[in-house]
Amino acid sequence: MAHNNVTMPKIALGAWAWGNDGTFGNMLTEDGLRPVFEAAMQEGLNLWDTAYVYGMGTSETVLDNFLKSVPRETYLISTKFTPQCADASADNAVTAMYEGSKERLETDFMDFYWIHNPVGAPKWITELIPLAKSGKIGKIGVSNHSLSEIKEADAILKKEGLHISAVQNHYSLLNRSSEDSGILDYCKENDIIFFSYMVLEQGALSGKYDTAHPFPEGSDRAKAYNPIMEKIEKLNAGLKKMADRHNVSVAQIPVAWAVAKGTLPIIGVTKTEHVKDAVKAVNVTLSMEEIAELETLADEADVDVIRMWEKEMK
Repeated sequence: MAHNNVTMPKIALGAWAWGNDGTFGNMLTEDGLRPVFEAAMQEGLNLWDTAYVYGMGTSETVLDNFLKSVPRETYLISTKFTPQCADASADNAVTAMYEGSKERLETDFMDFYWIHNPVGAPKWITELIPLAKSGKIGKIGVSNHSLSEIKEADAILKKEGLHISAVQNHYSLLNRSSEDSGILDYCKENDIIFFSYMVLEQGALSGKYDTAHPFPEGSDRAKAYNPIMEKIEKLNAGLKKMADRHNVSVAQIPVAWAVAKGTLPIIGVTKTEHVKDAVKAVNVTLSMEEIAELETLADEADVDVIRMWEKEMK
């Protein structure tokens, strides 16, 4: 049953950290996350992004434990097929992973279903076609795909009367390769929603961390960002100055920037304050001069934040 009549919020909320897979270095509990979910739903932030690979089903299961407390027509689910987790013994690996997510999320319809990355492309987009034609998917998306890979997937789908409706890539002040490569323009021209993930660079652009207050050791975030903290301090200082000017927190500025660029940011939420920041960020309007100022500071930092599972979009 489709639920496409649910109003799309301007920000999606990410449940990656809810999988407790070590990426964020903290063990989250359902009791601690429930107030986060409830605060988000109360504020109308009802688009939830997850994936089987986030804790090998843990994120989906935790999310479902909250979603079952509210009517299905009040929220949107976004989950993914991850090629590296494909069941090689299945007749159709995409359908097999979908069915697993369906059981964990207790729904017969995914508002967004993604091919998580292009490993093995275009095989997986082809396997997704029967699933899409069955009416079990609202919008088809591809994540971590280059412009040529997006076009290839869309061409395959269009032969079957389907099309790409969403693209999800790493996009932040420090990684604008999806813009430089023409992906953002392509999405705008073809009515494709661009989901920007890691807008806050997993907290490195939130104002919470700097050289004096680095990420706690033992997480992937610490390994990725602590070595470059000194290089991005000038950018973070600019974010703080702009946040003070708008009377908001630092974390709201990169999100407002992403919205201003015509994207739909996915914000990872583990605390109710993250929800409050997301709500306020939607109402922050940055001028063209402020956007240019931030992008100049980001360019001056000259850092590589593309992670091991990603690539620079060309």
